Amino acid sequence: MTLSSLLRSSAEQQIAGLPVPVSVTLPDGQHIGAQEPRLSFVIRDRLALLHLRQGAIGRLAEDYVEGRLEIEGNMHDLMAVAPALLRSDPTHETHGWLMSHINDTRRAIWAHTHHSRAKDAAQVQHHYDVSDDFYALWLDPLRVYSCAYFSKPSMSLAEAQQAKLDHICRKLMLRSGERFLDVGAGWGGLLLWAAEHYGVAATGITLSKNQHAYVNRRIEQKGLQERVKMLLLDYRDIDESVPFDKIASVGMCEHVGRPNLPVYFAKMRRLLRPGGLMMNHSITAGGVDNPDVGGGMGEFIDKYIFPGGQLVHVSVMMEAMTRGNLEPVDAECLRPHYARTLWHWADALEARLDDARRVLGNDAEKIIRAYRLYLAGSAMGFELGWTSLFQIVASRPSETIRSDSHAAGRIAHARSDYPFNRTYMYQPDAAQEHALEHVDSASVTTLR
Repeated sequence: MTLSSLLRSSAEQQIAGLPVPVSVTLPDGQHIGAQEPRLSFVIRDRLALLHLRQGAIGRLAEDYVEGRLEIEGNMHDLMAVAPALLRSDPTHETHGWLMSHINDTRRAIWAHTHHSRAKDAAQVQHHYDVSDDFYALWLDPLRVYSCAYFSKPSMSLAEAQQAKLDHICRKLMLRSGERFLDVGAGWGGLLLWAAEHYGVAATGITLSKNQHAYVNRRIEQKGLQERVKMLLLDYRDIDESVPFDKIASVGMCEHVGRPNLPVYFAKMRRLLRPGGLMMNHSITAGGVDNPDVGGGMGEFIDKYIFPGGQLVHVSVMMEAMTRGNLEPVDAECLRPHYARTLWHWADALEARLDDARRVLGNDAEKIIRAYRLYLAGSAMGFELGWTSLFQIVASRPSETIRSDSHAAGRIAHARSDYPFNRTYMYQPDAAQEHALEHVDSASVTTLR
C-alpha cells in the first residue's frame, strides 16, 4: 500500500468520527467522507492531507491561507470539528524538566531579540495598520479591540463594550481631575470614555501610526485637546517625572514577552503615584507551562496575525506584577465574555466579506482567510479554556501607613486607594447610572 493510500485510509477513519458531517476532496479529485456534508475540505496539496491526518490544525490553517486547502462551510461548524482533530490537549507540554529548562532559555533569548523598540513598533504596525476600514467592518462603533463585558445577557456587542469601558473606570475608581494613563490605547475607546464620563486628564500611547492619527482626529473633533492626548510612543519611553493617579493596560502584556513582564510592571509602578491603582486586562494561557497554544495555533498567529506575541498563565502574570513591586488586589476572569466577543467579531466579518475584499485591495484574500480563522479559532479557544482573560487590579503601596477614617474602629494599614470590599465595582452610584443612561448615541456612532 502506498503512502498516499495509507493517508487516505486513515483520513477516512478520522473524519468518520467527527461531530459534523465532513467530506474531503483529494488532490486527484476523489471524494471521501459524508455524502451530504455540512463542511467540506478541498485538498489541493498532499501536504495538507498529511496535516489533516496529524491533527495539526495550525498547519491546516496555514494551508488554507496559502491556498493548499479550501474550506467550504461556516466557521461555527469548522470550530466544532477543529478540536476533534487534535490528538492532545493543546494547553499541556509533554517535555521533561531538561527540555523545559532549554525552552525557558530559548524564550529569554527570543524575547530579547523580538522586543526591541524598533521590533515592537514593526510588529504592532504589521497588525493594527492593516486597514482602519477593515477593522471598522467587524468591531463595534467605538472600535474597542478587546474583550467586551456582557453584564446583561441581552446586551449587543456595542452595549457590552461600553459596559467594559465603564467597568474598567469603576475598578480604577476614576475621579475628575486625576491623571490617567492608557497604555496601548488602540482606537481610543477607553481613553475618550474616561475623559468624557469621568473627567480625567487622559494620556494614551500606541505604536500604531494609524491609531495615533485616528485618535488625535477624534480628540480634536470632540474639543478635548486640553484634557486628552494620544502619543506615538513606546511604553519604555513614557516620562516618569510626573506620576499618574491611575493606569489601565488593556491588551498590552500579550506583546511584552514573558521575560520582560517584571520590567514592564516595574515601569508601571514608577509611573504610578504611591497609593495609585493599575488595572491590567490581558489574555492569559490556559495551561501553566505552555508558552503558546499547541497544535500549531500559536505559530499560525505569530506568522499571520501578530508576530512577537507570547501568553503566560495568570499565575505567572501575578508573579510578574509582584516582582515589579505592585500589589495585586483584585482579579476577575472574563474568559466566557471573550468567547462571546470573538463570535460577534467573527460573525460580523463573515457578513461583510465582500466589503473586506473591497477595502483591502490586492492583499485581500490572504488577510481575510487569516482573520476568518483567527477570530473564529480564538472564540473556540476561549470557549474550551485553551486561553483565558483576566482583569487584575494592582496598587503601588504607599510608603506611609494610612488609616480608614470611615471604618468603625479605624482600620489601619491601608497603603493604597483600594477599598476594603468590592461593592463599589458592581454598584455604580446614581450619578454614574444617570450618565450611562444618557450617553449621546450620535457621539458614539460618529466614531466609525
